[in-house]
Amino acid sequence: MPRIRRPFVVAAALAACTATALTLGTTGPAAAAGTGTQAARPTVDEPSLTGSAKLARQPGDNVHFRFNAHGFGEQARGTFYVSHHIGKDWGGYFKGRIDCLVTGGPVAVATGIVTEMRFKNAPGLPEIGDLRGKRFGFTVLDSGKKDRLGYSWAMDGLPKNSVGKCLGSAPFETLEKGDFKVHHWMPPRNPAKH
Repeated sequence: MPRIRRPFVVAAALAACTATALTLGTTGPAAAAGTGTQAARPTVDEPSLTGSAKLARQPGDNVHFRFNAHGFGEQARGTFYVSHHIGKDWGGYFKGRIDCLVTGGPVAVATGIVTEMRFKNAPGLPEIGDLRGKRFGFTVLDSGKKDRLGYSWAMDGLPKNSVGKCLGSAPFETLEKGDFKVHHWMPPRNPAKH
């Protein structure tokens, strides 16, 4: 029986295999295994916000932030972690997944949805409600050894109100120790047509 060549079928099959390989390669082994989590693996052509730091506060007021965010806009992935303790009686943490990241030079604005939290309340100190499912924003200025950080609940005093994707406040907090790294990248823009 003579062999019939079907270039379209072969090309379609190759395209499907390539798309599958690229998808699995960019989302990481965790997503390929079906765990539902995406690894925050950096590539050359994407923005990122990484690092951890302790904010400069009064003794006994310990606030830490950590980020591992990669990707542009709503395609961003990764994690954030925030802890705040005042003395030994009040404090806790919340953490979650990054859902948006945009950079501009040394500045990054990221948002994320809280997936886990634990706080111990104490008399006379603020009571933290359930934060799970809320979106908070973070802004980082990567300025070498003088980085700054801002967060969306700055005007509220406590983290309670969700914000839109990629919205944060001015980076008003200074760091006591630690370092954040912002890698700026924007997708190519198509020139305007006249």
